[in-house]
Amino acid sequence: MEPLINPEIALAAIVGHTAAGKTALAAALAYRLDGEIISADSRQVYRGMDLGTGKDYSDYMVGGIRIPCHLIDIRDPGEKYTLFDFQEDFRDAFDDIRQRGRFPLLCGGTGLYIESVLKGYELGRVPEDPQFRESCKNLTDEELAARLESFGPLHNTTDTVERSRLIRALEIATFSGREYPKDSKSRMMNFRVFAVFFEREERRERITSRLRERLENGMAGEVTNLLKTVPADALMYYGLEYRYLTLYCTGRMTYEEMFSRLNTAIHQFAKRQMTWFRGMEKRGIPITWIPGELSMDEKIAVILGGLGKRQKAESRRQK
Repeated sequence: MEPLINPEIALAAIVGHTAAGKTALAAALAYRLDGEIISADSRQVYRGMDLGTGKDYSDYMVGGIRIPCHLIDIRDPGEKYTLFDFQEDFRDAFDDIRQRGRFPLLCGGTGLYIESVLKGYELGRVPEDPQFRESCKNLTDEELAARLESFGPLHNTTDTVERSRLIRALEIATFSGREYPKDSKSRMMNFRVFAVFFEREERRERITSRLRERLENGMAGEVTNLLKTVPADALMYYGLEYRYLTLYCTGRMTYEEMFSRLNTAIHQFAKRQMTWFRGMEKRGIPITWIPGELSMDEKIAVILGGLGKRQKAESRRQK
């Protein structure tokens, strides 16, 4: 029996903006290809941070089978998780999946994480520098991004979506004294990248609807529980939902203000994600763009075609 995909392709990446349906698509594809998912989300690594990070556990259930997913729930809230950590964890998961004869699918929306492994960036572990961080306090995000951009073409104002990560990236660049991240000969492989997207208005409607649903399902309660063990300032480090929900749960913001500002922030975040992925194309990573309006079967057909499909797709997973 001929393989469903070109055997020379070692990895498929399913990317896109928030609320695009990436996880469900990756899981459905993994079911067809006897694959496993490697998450590329900088916050879903944390246990107990579920609704706020958009963990959709039900999406991993396909045909009565739970699709394996790596790099989710591997850290406790309050711990720092760096790009260096992600690269090491990704390589371990990738090698493990391949050695067991399964197909790896990288899925997520953290552009820097995705690009770093696709292009094989080699980073060293750089210690935190309190004095350097103090010197950044009076700089705006735009000023920090401009400094970071001077270290190399990969970085611009869309590189990081949170100030803390922007400062960390600049800290690493300054410490190394060279372009960051540094391009090196990739130990990686032949890969394909597929980006799911919705046009602006539909994207905005999906994001707002999803936010309302997560709030109705108890996202504020999740933050309240986290605040029992994680200091407010530490929790706000994780940005977006955790920043605004923490302000609301600690009485520093009304519900209406929290919802309005958080909703706007997520829209801005999604726009920056799209800017990042378009930038990836300009930096030499080919992307197949898949309209979100397509049915699941149509999306899978596009991906299998891009992977070198040789026969009609059917599940190879043993039930």
